[in-house]
Amino acid sequence: MRLNLRWPSRAVGRFEKWIAQRHQERVLAGEITPQGPCPKEDFLQKLARKSRGIPLSDPRVDHAATCPACMRRLLAMRREHHARRQKVMLATAVTACVVIAAIVTVARHEVQKRSSTTNEAVIAETVNLWGAGAFRGQQPGQLQSVSLPAARVRLTIILPRFSSPGRYVVAVTHGSDGNGLITEAASTATNRGQQETLSVDLDLRRAHAGQYYLSTTHERDQASYYYPLQIR
Repeated sequence: MRLNLRWPSRAVGRFEKWIAQRHQERVLAGEITPQGPCPKEDFLQKLARKSRGIPLSDPRVDHAATCPACMRRLLAMRREHHARRQKVMLATAVTACVVIAAIVTVARHEVQKRSSTTNEAVIAETVNLWGAGAFRGQQPGQLQSVSLPAARVRLTIILPRFSSPGRYVVAVTHGSDGNGLITEAASTATNRGQQETLSVDLDLRRAHAGQYYLSTTHERDQASYYYPLQIR
């Protein structure tokens, strides 16, 4: 029958730590007489960093482990080395955070840039009012509903039958009386056969989806004609 006499690793660790502490206290108290001269500073630096290039059989190791002066210097070097490592780790963590923040900022900027580019894209739309009725002010009539996106729109309007040539102001408003202006632009009608057409750029990016009115106003008679507009 074999007996397992090994101590638990935690107990062994505590015991070895206690022995090392007791040895250190005795050395610092001068209770142990060191052998040989004190080693140079660079050797103590290597020993403090626990360099594997130093064999434990080196007599300088035995001296440093039993000399009060060398022991104090070793402990001070260990504290300095530990403090430097903490600073390096902290600096590395801060640098990593800065890099991550920079990457996130650049990525967010790229997303916003793409979104902005998308929002700034001009969408071509055509509204055919050739056979549409309209109303002037509050006068009812047979109306054609118009639909446009909430974006920058390059709008081509085919004006209603018998529309006069000349310059027109095209506007988008909340009300059928011209109140609540969203955007407006002016252009000169171009004759294409029997039809008069307008081409204007309207900025509808600030408009929310809902019901509005599209109006055309001739420069000569200042008569405004309104068409129900659905912004999507």
